Amino acid sequence: MNITIIQGAFFPVPPVRGGAVHKLWHLLGNEFARRGHTVTSISRAVPELPQTEVVDGVRHLRVASYDQPAGGLAIKFRDLCYTRRALRVAPPADILVTNTFFSPLLAPARLGRIYISVERMPKGQMRLYRRAARLRACSQAVGDAVVRELHGDASRVSVVPNPLPFIPDRPAFPRTPADRILYVGRIHPAKGVPLLLEAFSRAKDSGALPPACQLVLVGPADSGRGGGGEAWWTAERARHTRADIEWLGPVYDAAALNEHYRNAAVLAYPTLDEAGEAMPVAPLEAMAWGCVPVVSDLACFRDYLVHQQNGYTFDHRSADPAGALAAALSLACSPAGQSLAPAAARVRETHALTTIADRFLQDFEALARPSRR
Repeated sequence: MNITIIQGAFFPVPPVRGGAVHKLWHLLGNEFARRGHTVTSISRAVPELPQTEVVDGVRHLRVASYDQPAGGLAIKFRDLCYTRRALRVAPPADILVTNTFFSPLLAPARLGRIYISVERMPKGQMRLYRRAARLRACSQAVGDAVVRELHGDASRVSVVPNPLPFIPDRPAFPRTPADRILYVGRIHPAKGVPLLLEAFSRAKDSGALPPACQLVLVGPADSGRGGGGEAWWTAERARHTRADIEWLGPVYDAAALNEHYRNAAVLAYPTLDEAGEAMPVAPLEAMAWGCVPVVSDLACFRDYLVHQQNGYTFDHRSADPAGALAAALSLACSPAGQSLAPAAARVRETHALTTIADRFLQDFEALARPSRR
């Protein structure tokens, strides 16, 4: 098959500047090419990458784009400009995978059957995509939301989870002592970062966590890379000036990021983004290294995380969410909590890149077959 992947407007591929979804589709594109398919990846042009190259069998085309703005209308305008440039260079294909807002509306038929990768909770736009052959949801919660927007019509909707964005090269065990809690993601209020800082401080001050326990945060704070902004983060850090809280900034190198997961006992991901979260990748990555996850009680986690079986959820809607999170962190760091690590690491099999690539290719074949008659 000929497969074109139009990545989102604000990050390049390979993901040298981050972008969880870009990382996933970069690896999937490489896997499709490894199996003999013709793959073209279109992404944002940046100075550190050439405009055109072939890497690992994938042809990369990069077009001008921008940093991500804060406002919704500005995001849509920049997405439109980027999409028009991307469609101009896109080759004819059997399948056109995209997660930009405008590609499904503007892509001509010659570019392939439109395969929308829905990586966030929809906000009314799914009913606009009548020309799409498939609306693929990354979790059941997102799939259900897409079907609701289509007034119950599930005929074009499929649910295929995101894969692990790497192939583990070492065993998950033995684990380190339970003295490090890790957060990986955008440093933003919607991700529950202030809640995490408060919960960790409470748990440490009350003795509910080991004295040596540290909280390590990895991710960008600047708004151009999806963070809450440097001014907000400076003020937030000033409220929690503790030696046992460390912010490392963004880490984009996969090997370095995996080392952080290996050195942590618990991955905290207390997102509060009820309307936006679809299938966060960080908990899945951490689980592959036997890191026990603690997440908010959102439906998007339920496809792969079962409370008290391979991780923990806490009630972020409670009257005291910081207290609920503090209790969950304490439990996850306990011997009973750490005993869940082997069950967490089973995502290495259930969400392996090759396993998920099989499901995508089966979906692609089902769509491309009629066009070949």
